Amino acid sequence: MPIPGNLLTTAMAVMPHKDVDRALEVSLSLDVPFWPQLPRLSYYEDMYVQASEHFPGIVLDLEKRTLRFSMEKFIAEFEETMRHFDEPEYFDISETYSVVYHRFLQLDLSDRPAIRGQLEGPISFGMNVLDQDGRPILFDDSIRPLMLEVLAKRVNVQLNRLQKQNANAFMYIDEPGLQFLFSALSGYSDQAARRDLETFFSMVERPRGIHLCGNPDWDFLLGLDLDILSLDVYTNWEVFSSYGPSIGKFLGRGGILSWGIVPTNFEPFEKESLESLEEMLTEVWNILVNKGLDLEFLLQRSLLSPATCCLVNPDAERTVEKALAMVKDLSARLREKYKL
Repeated sequence: MPIPGNLLTTAMAVMPHKDVDRALEVSLSLDVPFWPQLPRLSYYEDMYVQASEHFPGIVLDLEKRTLRFSMEKFIAEFEETMRHFDEPEYFDISETYSVVYHRFLQLDLSDRPAIRGQLEGPISFGMNVLDQDGRPILFDDSIRPLMLEVLAKRVNVQLNRLQKQNANAFMYIDEPGLQFLFSALSGYSDQAARRDLETFFSMVERPRGIHLCGNPDWDFLLGLDLDILSLDVYTNWEVFSSYGPSIGKFLGRGGILSWGIVPTNFEPFEKESLESLEEMLTEVWNILVNKGLDLEFLLQRSLLSPATCCLVNPDAERTVEKALAMVKDLSARLREKYKL
């Protein structure tokens, strides 16, 4: 099982830090470390910007911190992209677009149970990047197929580099936009999303999974061909726990769940304790056990993480660091309780 379980710890990548060394130190304090994304350090370190490198037509304004798309620029740059299409390294994240990633690649992480990378997913990227008419490029049938293929190449080259550091490396595809598919968006349905995600994942190497903090259609998400699903169970536990059959099928196919249980936002974090979070998580697991899931099997296929990323706390990185420390303490407490 390349992706470990047994309530080991990891976290999402976006962090409020401006100090690369400190961000890496915090990441490395967890069982499954990752390379942090630090948008406060530089706009290049933004998750959408990192996914956009070498995609034809991208208009990046570092001063205004905007990321747009131009069809005129796309036409001018398309041929150059095609010249490099069979060069995997062309689609990796350069040092310009992430100082942190390249620092992470220099570390000896061979003794870790696993390590993790990440890239923005096609649904969220395509919804967030708007063309010259203010329309998401996800809706453009002439752009979307290339976007799916380029982002898949970017995932694969990163995964291959990480696997040289640790054979159990895996990738998160960050898809915050999935929660909006089932609202009133025009021109792109959940059927289209399933089709495009299946196409995308058919080009993406394993192990791979999706991370999101929202509340999508869980049947839709649990039915995708994923190795791991990372979610905010702190906010969504009542809804998520009602999907017992789909969760059981996902785990039965070999899937891993990363339970995002510790809030990173200042106000909810201050209201919680180890005891309250343990009680919440235990209640979710008891509900699932009552729906027929085996607890021992569930725990074997579970990681623990913070509930969300957070860039808006008044104390900057302090609460986030305390939340990650609490994830570690909760993991130790539960692993002792369940003899893992």
